[in-house]
Amino acid sequence: MPFWKKALLPFSIITLGSACYALGFVWCYAPNGIAFGGITGVAQIINYFIPLLPIGATVIVLNIPLFLLGWKLIGGRLLVSSLYAMFISSVFIDLLTPLRVWEPMEPLLACIFGGLLMGLSLGLIIQQGATTGGTDLLARLMKLKLAWLPMGKLLMGIDLAVIVLVALAFRTLYAALYGLVALYISTIVMDGVLYGLDNAKVAYIISDKSQEISDAIVKDMDRGVTILHGQGAYTRRERDVLMCAFKQREIAAIKAAVKDIDPAAFVIVCDAHEVLGEGFRDYKKDGL
Repeated sequence: MPFWKKALLPFSIITLGSACYALGFVWCYAPNGIAFGGITGVAQIINYFIPLLPIGATVIVLNIPLFLLGWKLIGGRLLVSSLYAMFISSVFIDLLTPLRVWEPMEPLLACIFGGLLMGLSLGLIIQQGATTGGTDLLARLMKLKLAWLPMGKLLMGIDLAVIVLVALAFRTLYAALYGLVALYISTIVMDGVLYGLDNAKVAYIISDKSQEISDAIVKDMDRGVTILHGQGAYTRRERDVLMCAFKQREIAAIKAAVKDIDPAAFVIVCDAHEVLGEGFRDYKKDGL
């Protein structure tokens, strides 16, 4: 792929994600007074008390010290893409706000669709190695130290405090409650975008015909199999346990192949959060 296409594609996806981010905010969050986390939530509070200050421009101003502090830790590439995402999402917010009268909708619908749009947008942006600044940037930095925590969970914890502040500013408990619902939905969607496409399964197969099953999986399905040595607790009989990692779409074929060879085979299929190695994802030191 040419260099310019390789560089243009991530920024195109970031632009799309930023547009979804702005649409979710002006369509679902702002008109319904739903508490919004992050720096945008803080800007929402400021705009509530000082309407002359646009939310998008306020977000940019509040993010300046955060980006200056993060320069040393995140490096130039992430900083540039994050600055772009933060800037363009803020511009979209200020462009969409006066475009039409965004009337309030049924609050639960606003939470659901607002959470979907926010989760989708943040997932797309973070997937390209960028953030929208603010708490997204803070969560990205925390991920370096807390690599075992999904990005969605990190963001949810940070945004809870801001949601409470927004609710206090609007002087309504419902703002916080609806904000929590929307935050939970956006967390699930964002983790789905970041990790869902990488969903994998792990099968543990116990059978008297383990060699035949192993050969079928390796030769016919081109999947690796690891042979574990187990022992029955009741019979004390030693037997092989086959362990195989495979993609979600291959689950039906794996089970069919096993049952065709040995209908009595004992099969355990588990979710695998992340699989690294040949046929799956490559390990990246600063990966999500």
